[in-house]
Amino acid sequence: MLKTLSSSRVAACLAALMLATALPCIAWAQKVLLSTSEGDVTIELDREKAPRTVDNFIQYVKSGHYDGTIFHRVIDNFMIQGGGMQANMSEKPTRAPIPLEARNGLQNLRGTVAMARTMVPDSATSQFFINVRDNPFLDAANARDGHGYAVFGKIVAGMDVVDRIKATPTTSRGPHQNVPTTPILIRKATLEN
Repeated sequence: MLKTLSSSRVAACLAALMLATALPCIAWAQKVLLSTSEGDVTIELDREKAPRTVDNFIQYVKSGHYDGTIFHRVIDNFMIQGGGMQANMSEKPTRAPIPLEARNGLQNLRGTVAMARTMVPDSATSQFFINVRDNPFLDAANARDGHGYAVFGKIVAGMDVVDRIKATPTTSRGPHQNVPTTPILIRKATLEN
């Protein structure tokens, strides 16, 4: 004997079936865990808005490039920068620079992560910075050089660690300014998902 289902039950069953088949297709944002000497920081990457930058960052993570580097430039009320220098202030070798993706709609807001670069727009390699306050003057639309800095992720856990790092005492070491007096190490960078 066949039982008739009410239209609301049919609709509920169809909705459940659609949700169950759609779940495997959802693209979850990839995350990177930075284990630092001050604690853990988790970065959620935005591949949709900054695909080349995210791919570049992930390649550096997978190769172990960030392991043993330091936050070598720390400016309270601005940003903390790392990803390229070792504790002795020697620069690690990098791959070729990537094209600038600063006009991607993401802004340099507190807790966002962007690529560091030279005065040349397409010069970013491995170094990145974390904005410790809103820095709209670094966005392409507001940048003095007309190019800006490419945001590619945001801190989703560990902003308290970033705030501790930004408050650390700094000094000059050779030509480098704003260097923490006690090195702040990125012990390991790992992909979370």
